[in-house]
Amino acid sequence: MKVTAKQNDRIAKMTFASVFPHYVTKIEKKGRTKAELFEVIEWLTGYDEAKLQELIDEKVTFETFFENATLHPNTNLIKGVICGYRVEDIEFPLTQNVRYLDKLVDELAKGRKMEKILRQN
Repeated sequence: MKVTAKQNDRIAKMTFASVFPHYVTKIEKKGRTKAELFEVIEWLTGYDEAKLQELIDEKVTFETFFENATLHPNTNLIKGVICGYRVEDIEFPLTQNVRYLDKLVDELAKGRKMEKILRQN
C-alpha cells in the first residue's frame, strides 16, 4: 500500500485533539493508564503533559503538532504495520510521524512493556 498526497493532506489537517480521546479510550480499555500514554507521547515528541494539554486546548493540527515536536532520535527503531502500512516505508514525513504515534499507542494497548515501547533495549 502506498500513502497518497491526498491522504497525507487529510492527516495534516486533522487535529490532535480529535484523535487524542480515541488513544485514551483504546489504552484504558486494555488496562493501561493515561500517565503511560503521556509518557509514550513525550518520548516520541518531547511534549510533556502540560504542553500536550495546551496543544489539545488550542486544537492544533497534526501538521503543527509535529512541526514543533522534537522527535526522539530512536524513532527510526519503530517498525511494523499500522493501518495497513509499514511505518518504516512511509515516504511522507508527517504521515510517518503520525503512524509512529499510532504504532506506539497500539503497542501500549497490546500490553507491551514500556522499555520495549520506548526502544530502551
